[in-house]
Amino acid sequence: MNELLKKSATEQSKALKNKEISAVELTTAAFDRINSLDDKLGAFNSLTKEIALETAKKVDEKIAKGEELPLLAGIPLALKDNMNMIGSRTTASSKILENFESPFNATITEKLLNNLVPIVGKANLDEFAMGSSNENSAFKKVHNPWNLDKVPGGSSGGSAASVAACEATLALGSDTGGSIRLPASFCGIVGMKPTYGRVSRYGLIAFASSLDQIGPFARTVEDAANLLEVISGYDPNDSTSLNLPVEHFAQNLNNDIKGKKVGVIKELMEEGLEPAVKKALENAIETYKNLGCEIVEISLKKLKYSIGIYYILATAECSSNLARFDGVRYGYRHPNAQNLMDLYTKSRAEGFGPEVKRRIMLGTYALSSGYYDAYYKKAQQMRTLVTEEFLEAFKQADVLISPTCPNTAFDLGAKASDPLAMYLTDIATISCNLAGLPGMSVPAGFDEQGMPIGLQILAPQLQESRLFNFAHKFEQANDFYTKLANI
Repeated sequence: MNELLKKSATEQSKALKNKEISAVELTTAAFDRINSLDDKLGAFNSLTKEIALETAKKVDEKIAKGEELPLLAGIPLALKDNMNMIGSRTTASSKILENFESPFNATITEKLLNNLVPIVGKANLDEFAMGSSNENSAFKKVHNPWNLDKVPGGSSGGSAASVAACEATLALGSDTGGSIRLPASFCGIVGMKPTYGRVSRYGLIAFASSLDQIGPFARTVEDAANLLEVISGYDPNDSTSLNLPVEHFAQNLNNDIKGKKVGVIKELMEEGLEPAVKKALENAIETYKNLGCEIVEISLKKLKYSIGIYYILATAECSSNLARFDGVRYGYRHPNAQNLMDLYTKSRAEGFGPEVKRRIMLGTYALSSGYYDAYYKKAQQMRTLVTEEFLEAFKQADVLISPTCPNTAFDLGAKASDPLAMYLTDIATISCNLAGLPGMSVPAGFDEQGMPIGLQILAPQLQESRLFNFAHKFEQANDFYTKLANI
């Protein structure tokens, strides 16, 4: 492997500016790596070589002229395959969109291209971002770079695996209930979900619109901070986008955290934790103590309801959002339908996979007449209570920490036939989406099999700079982030 591919985006940027390597060479090296590896990894649904090399050429032209480069220019990036980009297929890893070509760019795609970031391809995911293991893709499973027999986490498994395997230096994922943080934990990298509304969702294929948020994957906290800066900002095309100035998140990484309060979420440190995960969290607590932080125990009593709340609200929104895939306007269309109803039912029955169908049915039931008040309305009320509980918690602590997941990556197929066991892997991550908080997973150690463990850090809404600061201090106090999957 080209040694430069192992470097962080910051180090690669330096090498480009010093003319040690050209952007075209770096991008070509990424494609060579993908071509040699991806048959066994399955991280990409499609590659966008022409677009990436065209972008890289523009970077080299700027360097040749001595012009200043935009942030992250020339750094290879993987885009989750539920984000639109002209010149690529956007499939959401579903048969129903197998041959759908993007007619427009997502806002984040525009921002990346404006910053001359070469987008190397579209990363595999759980179909329509529904899943925790990346086994629900209609095309192929993604494998964990640390152990090819294990899952990479979902739904952004392809994005996480591509960064962990050095196929791309950066990636974007979407997080509805942990879909960035969980794969980051399983793949031993940094994954970050911003405050709801911080990043435009325009051009993202919607799963649950009040929960979805696009965020960065990287191998260091600094790289994630820089990528968030590139993609964040107000967008009039997204009615939930926040009209706030874009912050320079990486400028606050080295602020002193001495005397600050780190809250440990009591309910996520109790039963169900694998011993290695518990030990890693105890070590994380010690690390923050050594950094001069005060450790406080925080109890979130309503946290236990978060999975129930999530699987009512997310499925309700999914059943509404996915109604547009009807075989009429775009996507898969059954060739021999007899009438309109036949077209709808056959196109959707053949186009959607089992997990997507399960969630559409759950959501349609929760929204149906006679059940709306009993389920959907109650779940919305409980969501408010969960959000209020976090507001109280942040009066007692600057950030909250917990395991990202109670366990490390499990074997492929181990939970495939048990949806409930699969849903429970998101116990620690879901509440962050319900409350619209920024949260991230950073490498925090390894279990006895050498599989990565993630530490989840949560901050109050719009406090991304604080979140990156605490994460960076933890990262620099350990060397977990320097270890790469041997693939």
